[in-house]
Amino acid sequence: MTMGEPAGIGPDITLMAYAQRVRRKLPPFAVIADVGLLDERARRLRIPIAIERIATIDDASACFERALPVLPIALSVPVVPGSPDPANAAAVLAAIELGAGLALAGRAAAVVTNPIAKKTLYEAGFTHPGHTEFLGEIAERATHRPATPVMMLTSDELRVVPATVHIPLRDVPAALTIERIVAVAEITAAALHRDFAIAAPRLAIAGLNPHAGEGGSIGREDEEIVRPAVEALVSRGIKATGPHSADTLFHAAARKSYDAVIAMYHDQALIPLKTLAFDTGVNVTLGLPFVRTSPDHGTAFDIAGTGKASPESFVAALELAARLARNRARSP
Repeated sequence: MTMGEPAGIGPDITLMAYAQRVRRKLPPFAVIADVGLLDERARRLRIPIAIERIATIDDASACFERALPVLPIALSVPVVPGSPDPANAAAVLAAIELGAGLALAGRAAAVVTNPIAKKTLYEAGFTHPGHTEFLGEIAERATHRPATPVMMLTSDELRVVPATVHIPLRDVPAALTIERIVAVAEITAAALHRDFAIAAPRLAIAGLNPHAGEGGSIGREDEEIVRPAVEALVSRGIKATGPHSADTLFHAAARKSYDAVIAMYHDQALIPLKTLAFDTGVNVTLGLPFVRTSPDHGTAFDIAGTGKASPESFVAALELAARLARNRARSP
């Protein structure tokens, strides 16, 4: 896994999870991070664990029971919890690149990334909207094949995939096209089948407008873009329904009728997921040649280094990464 933003809670939840490894029967993992950062944070949080520098990822399993294995990435400046510094951005990105490279080479079963602070990375010259797009570029460079990374948020209660992600709400209608919705849905259906081991995935496609447009009386996008996308998916053999009114799509009875929702924009997807599973939701990147998961929360600078962070989403991300990697390995 990668350290994420060093001034955030990534180091905290990593250390907390490792301390619970026996009780929770966690799969072995290594951290790509600054060893001094983890040492200091463990002392600050009074987490009595051993931390061991390893030379290669292959050494991780051998020492996991006695110490947290760390592939070292040196930070440029000392870390103050809660105070991110763009000077450390290069190390944050290098950790992500190394983790993805190990997974692409088959030396790691999956990558679990801790939260990053996009604003801090932007200040250092980072040009991607976020983790998802950066990982897509890494995959393309390594494989020389186009990658279309898609963000899924998942929990025991719900899986959601936004068709548009980190763009202003005013730009969403123009960004939505039949082709975009179909592409996102096809990648989602393929991942549900291969990685989640769902034989015949069922997709519910949310409408963009209130009441899915009321037959065109509340905006034309649902009739002219979303509905044709659903029809195209059905014609390709995918079990898709919609457009559905989003205000009736996420209650308990409705959730039994589908395996994932394709939402039209970020908050339409993330608000119900985080309401149902704020502490246990997991971010999964679909459409990559390796498994990547992440806790479904941010850096939480206000509680970094205080011991108040919950490792639950991190643990869920770790456990899900192991399960998806096993399923993918078994998939023909």
